[in-house]
Amino acid sequence: MPKRILTGTVTSSKNEQTVTVSVERRFTHPVLKKTIRKSKKYRAHDEQNTFKEGDQVRIIECAPRSKTKRWEVLTA
Repeated sequence: MPKRILTGTVTSSKNEQTVTVSVERRFTHPVLKKTIRKSKKYRAHDEQNTFKEGDQVRIIECAPRSKTKRWEVLTA
């Protein structure tokens, strides 16, 4: 099974080697037929501490790095 790749915005980079990425998805409500925006936060591994708040990044699934980190930053 291929690894998922998501695109989002860095919302926090205060931790060492970790960034919090907010990923927004849009979909049409099945009954109301209205476009809905939902967002979810993922904690991703950033080895070099290169990304700052506001950066657009792509993250990819990986083996668990810690209790909360299951993603790593792919590219900016």
